[in-house]
Amino acid sequence: MARKNRGNTSRGDTYSEINRWLTELQSPLIKILFMQVIAEAHRKYAFNLWNFCIMDDHIHFLITPEKDVSLSMIMKWIKMVFAIRWNKMHKTTGHVWGDRFHARVIESSEDFLRVFRYINQNPVKAGLVTQAKEWIFGGLYHYLHNIVHIVTSFSDLLAKIFTADFST
Repeated sequence: MARKNRGNTSRGDTYSEINRWLTELQSPLIKILFMQVIAEAHRKYAFNLWNFCIMDDHIHFLITPEKDVSLSMIMKWIKMVFAIRWNKMHKTTGHVWGDRFHARVIESSEDFLRVFRYINQNPVKAGLVTQAKEWIFGGLYHYLHNIVHIVTSFSDLLAKIFTADFST
């Protein structure tokens, strides 16, 4: 059976989710490893990561690939490098991820903000923290603590929210 087409997610802001649906990401050390892989991906590929959240069994990204970089290329590299390292740590081989990532294009500034808030609220809804700003494996925590090796700078985020044109 052919793979489902995600549409044109190579340009524009994209909400993306990686699912595992087991608990491979439960350990804080594994979440830190995943953040290291994201930071390495930032050095390899041009993209803005506006927000993210690493849960125990899935990950959310609000991401914009830059020109000449596709979302699929970025996500493939992140998933592959993480899987290689996860397998090495656990002395195993084979697939780590349960499925391909899911993505959709952000249509408006309102949609961008809604997705940004949705990503923040994941650990709260799961009962892992009482406030989104407490989740150290998410973009909001990184913005509030000026940790910008993964997320795009706060000033760029504000500019995006208040001046972005989502019509293209």
